Amino acid sequence: QVQLVESGGGLVQAGDSLRLSCAASGRTFSYYAIGWFRQAPGKERDFVAAVSWSGGSTYYADSVKGRFTISRDNAKNTVYLQMNSLNPEDTAVYYCAAGRKYSFSHYTSSRPYDYWGQGTRVTVSS
Repeated sequence: QVQLVESGGGLVQAGDSLRLSCAASGRTFSYYAIGWFRQAPGKERDFVAAVSWSGGSTYYADSVKGRFTISRDNAKNTVYLQMNSLNPEDTAVYYCAAGRKYSFSHYTSSRPYDYWGQGTRVTVSS
């Protein structure tokens, strides 16, 4: 089992940057693909980015491509989401999730993920 704890959210202005962290418990962290999702008020939870077990492969939603970077440090059991050039449309609760049962190509959808964190709120003011 994996427990995930997100941190790093906050209130920023448009154009600012934030780095979110997803800290995981468990010795098998490096076996899991990790994804970031976000849910804005009144909207569905959307895929943001995912990183493969080794960190060698990544996926991004079109809306964040070129602005966000996902990375992982398996020695620290942590995945990061560096968010640059934030805009008000990025306002949401951000969740990280872990999964390991499927090939990495499946992890742009929420369904393959087995474990979820509680989320960290990001608010971007204009």
